[in-house]
Amino acid sequence: MSSAAAGPQARNSILGSLKDVLAAAGRDNTVPGAAIAPLAASVPPLPDMAAQVAEALAAANEPMAPAVSPSAADAAREVKGAPKPLDHALAEADRPPTTRVFRSPSREAPMPDASARTSLVRGKQQVKRGGFEADPVVGWLVVVGGPGIGQYRPIFEGNNTVGRSAQNRIAIDFGDDAISGEEQAYIRYDSSDRSFLFVPNLAKTNVVSLNDKRPTAAVELQAMDVITMGRTQLVFVPFCGPDFDWSALADG
Repeated sequence: MSSAAAGPQARNSILGSLKDVLAAAGRDNTVPGAAIAPLAASVPPLPDMAAQVAEALAAANEPMAPAVSPSAADAAREVKGAPKPLDHALAEADRPPTTRVFRSPSREAPMPDASARTSLVRGKQQVKRGGFEADPVVGWLVVVGGPGIGQYRPIFEGNNTVGRSAQNRIAIDFGDDAISGEEQAYIRYDSSDRSFLFVPNLAKTNVVSLNDKRPTAAVELQAMDVITMGRTQLVFVPFCGPDFDWSALADG
């Protein structure tokens, strides 16, 4: 009896438990909307499939950049196995330094101008003589002492004034202030008798001497006579004289 009564009681407890489970499941499926809204807000929105499809189509229609083809030189090096420029540069850097000699290109000598060549003269030539463009030189005064030593001044035909100023025909302007500025003396060459005369200017207070003598009148000059003016000594060197005169060339 006890075992038969226990069987229906156990089945009833099992059925009661099953009903409780189903009732609980029914309550879970009937959750109000207010409880579902927070859950829906936490779920991220689904992506726009139409926009993604349009972007994919636009990317597919874009032209592709042309592939850069290697140059002919690079292709030849790859075929022949030649080293690339970088490898060649590295190889050059590994080489020991060498000295290079640079020579300038040879320049051909310019051809001489035919018009600048010196003409060859044979036989006796006729020299043409015209008039003088300036007063001809008949001698010189050479400074052998005092300021301007080693310098010279030409003597011209006719009457020559001697003084420190540049206005004189023979200007002894080497810095000797003991020489009168104007006409301290005169030197005259006369082509008619081919002679030189030295004439002191007695109106000047500065003393003039000829061969250590103080002339008071005209004195004929001879070669290598020494004239002293102030602190300057001048030697007379004639060019014209008994052996030569410019008039002989004019007459010829």
